[in-house]
Amino acid sequence: MTKKKGFPLSRSSRATRHALASALSGVLFGAIVAASNAIAAAPAVDITKFAFTPGELTVAPGTTVVWTNHDEVPHTVASKDKRLMSKALDTDDRFEHTFDEEGDFAYYCTLHPFMTGVVHVRKP
Repeated sequence: MTKKKGFPLSRSSRATRHALASALSGVLFGAIVAASNAIAAAPAVDITKFAFTPGELTVAPGTTVVWTNHDEVPHTVASKDKRLMSKALDTDDRFEHTFDEEGDFAYYCTLHPFMTGVVHVRKP
């Protein structure tokens, strides 16, 4: 006969431990989902096939928008008033801008001026 190490657990102790483990798993899962939703919620504009997608975007003040160039040629993100002015973005380069005030912010690619977009900033 071999002896088991530790204290024997009653059925109620095992049930309590199982309930605690399940609750902790639920809390951790919820935190991971919330964090991934926050990350996924950051508005993004893809630069693909010589176009900004989406071409129009509406965000709240204080929102940071991220542009990512997926083309094989450089592009820029610029506005006529120079509020937006990225460097030339090579493939997979990113440009970020935080919109602090309400308004409509038109932008274009200085290398390919037919590429245009607008960010609308509105209070929720």
